[in-house]
Amino acid sequence: MSTGGGAGLPEGVREGGESLVRLTDPAGVKVRALIAREAQGEFLRVAITGGGCNGLSYKMKFTPEARRGDILVRTAGITVLVDSRSALYLKGTEIDYSSALVAGGFKFSNPNAKASCSCGESFSV
Repeated sequence: MSTGGGAGLPEGVREGGESLVRLTDPAGVKVRALIAREAQGEFLRVAITGGGCNGLSYKMKFTPEARRGDILVRTAGITVLVDSRSALYLKGTEIDYSSALVAGGFKFSNPNAKASCSCGESFSV
């Protein structure tokens, strides 16, 4: 008997919604291309770690499987995994992507951040 949060989820993994984290369509397209190119796994793990010029940093990596305690979010055709500790800081975050030559890349819009650095990769709450 599975104790996962929904049908077909691994044990100890629950399903969350886009109210936790949401990828825009451009971000989804870029992540799909990176998943195919990198071949590290079909899931995008988004996490918060200590460090960066404002105290907390965003981390993204590909992983082949979910872990116990993960929250799984399906957004923009991508399956995103968030650990329960990071979820506290990410709630309501939108991840966008821009291919602009200057200031391009992934951008995090986090309603919980009280301050962010100019590079957009770290924040404080």
